Amino acid sequence: MTRELGSVLFDLDGTLLDTAPDMHAALVTLMAEHDRAPLAFEVVRNFVSHGSRALVDLAFPDADPAFAEHLKKRYLEIYARDLCRTTALFPGLADLLDTCEARGWPVGVVTNKPGWLTDPLLEALGLHSRMAAVVSGDTLPQRKPAPEPMWLAARQTGLPPERHCYWGDAERDIAAGRAAGMPTLIANWGYIDANQRPDQWGADAALEQPNDFWAWYADGAATEPGLAS
Repeated sequence: MTRELGSVLFDLDGTLLDTAPDMHAALVTLMAEHDRAPLAFEVVRNFVSHGSRALVDLAFPDADPAFAEHLKKRYLEIYARDLCRTTALFPGLADLLDTCEARGWPVGVVTNKPGWLTDPLLEALGLHSRMAAVVSGDTLPQRKPAPEPMWLAARQTGLPPERHCYWGDAERDIAAGRAAGMPTLIANWGYIDANQRPDQWGADAALEQPNDFWAWYADGAATEPGLAS
């Protein structure tokens, strides 16, 4: 398979950034407000990629839908206060971003996280200015697994969709990338729980660590002059 790539796009939580510790801390605070014992980090971690409502449902399984929505709003208020206390790039991604920049490859983020959380988080980590594309969950009416956010990111980078490789740690990430005509890779370091079957998501490959990407890319890289190698 020949790969004529020139850009990497990332899901945010569980792929580019390890946000789980800060999201867990916010959930513990919310539970304390309602006199509930905290859930262990190991229980919460792999729910992070499913969003704030999934975390609330995990912590308050007996809440009716209206109260769950109230809890979700309060959870996001708490989380926004300490958005970036311990959040950081996953190991190996700083080097990968540097390599992409050295090759002239634009990078970007496509996430279902709302923009009022995505933008300040990227700013706090000094990443926003490095992103050629940032598409959040409220940027468009559609969200992943719909392809429209992916197509918008492609327009922002100035490259056609097929020149992008999208990385994610959830089935909807892979579905969105595939629907948009992008090669897709699973970030195995992400928030993937034991009940999921990533081998059935239809991704092009799975990465154990970020730098594995270059070997995968070289295995099918195009050799025509002018394409990144």
